[in-house]
Amino acid sequence: MTALHRRSILAGFAALAATPLVRPAPAQSQAPSGPFRLDPLPYAASKNEPHIDAQTMELHHGRHHAAYVTNLNNALKDHGDLARKPLEEILANLGSVPETVRTAIRNNGGGHANHTMFWQVMGGSGGEPTGEVKAAIDRDLGGYSKLVEDFNAAGGRVFGSGWVFVTVDRTGKLALVTKPNQDTPLMDGQRVLFGNDVWEHAYYLKYQNRRPDYLRAWWNVVNWPKVAERYAAAKAGTLTI
Repeated sequence: MTALHRRSILAGFAALAATPLVRPAPAQSQAPSGPFRLDPLPYAASKNEPHIDAQTMELHHGRHHAAYVTNLNNALKDHGDLARKPLEEILANLGSVPETVRTAIRNNGGGHANHTMFWQVMGGSGGEPTGEVKAAIDRDLGGYSKLVEDFNAAGGRVFGSGWVFVTVDRTGKLALVTKPNQDTPLMDGQRVLFGNDVWEHAYYLKYQNRRPDYLRAWWNVVNWPKVAERYAAAKAGTLTI
């Protein structure tokens, strides 16, 4: 190796070493304009460590979820009557949405609803549920261990991107369902008790292609008290998204 070539390589390494690492921009708490907004995470991005890393949380919330909100507001900007409706009502009546914006609202409205629920039901310490939620899981889903097994298996079978959900009706009855892309049980007039995102952006930085590992780890951050609040709201008829 010539001295000149060696000096060039060393200079290149020095330049890389001097380049500062750039962290993602903090999440926006408000979409640019429109009826729907991106609320801040209800806890620090590091709250779900080590099971879900802080960088994934920052990117997932501040970039992916923010984009759904922005795109949803853009799709609604020329549809004032529609924009004034609650999101769950829009999603439950997609057939009445103008065809020109129906796909955009399906994808981005579904993404906004799914992620809003998702942040709420995490940030906890996992373990097993108690009270009415435990009783409902025992009655309808075969108990906690069976739920985890079936939920993880269903999430693993989702082809490509999608979600796995536990739905709840006004009587408190639970069911396990999966949806592709950003579809949501709200589109079928149902309510979501909790669910897990199996898009790769939810886990790839930490788990790469090991979706089953992510699905198992996720139970360690479920916020069962928040799930219990959602269960009570569903039975009271006040649960929205």
